[in-house]
Amino acid sequence: MSSLFVAVHPSAAAREDLLRRLPPGARMTRPSKWHVTLAFLGEISRSTDEVTQALSTVPTHPAFRLRVSGGGRFGSVAWAGLSGNVPALTDLRESVRVALDNAGFAIDPRPFRPHLTVSYRLEPSILAALNGYTGPEWDVTTCALVESILGNYHTLHEWPLPTP
Repeated sequence: MSSLFVAVHPSAAAREDLLRRLPPGARMTRPSKWHVTLAFLGEISRSTDEVTQALSTVPTHPAFRLRVSGGGRFGSVAWAGLSGNVPALTDLRESVRVALDNAGFAIDPRPFRPHLTVSYRLEPSILAALNGYTGPEWDVTTCALVESILGNYHTLHEWPLPTP
């Protein structure tokens, strides 16, 4: 069973800094899996080449900077928030959504709330560690189509975001 999503990934330095901030021994998602989902497609019946083709129509967006900042929860999910050029991230997400919609791909219809999922188990120590946290900035220079197979992520294609 596999599912597809479009994402941007924090830099290694941003992931490492966040990991150092979180409590040792807390039950977290693997830092290598931390990402910001722009569009979740889930399982699709069409080929991934068709998704890649649809995403190739996304207008070029310049690179931008983000940082992990604060956090919160959705039910039992603990997440780290974002600051920086969130409007550029939102614009990129909307372009991805439109390209997929125009190609007939349904994506998760929930409102876009950019975040990194850090734990699927609500632990007060994680929320406390995220409170007031501001990590290092990183440059978002790519957008990726990712496949999740049995919880393992595989980047199928990346699109560069040119530096201004």
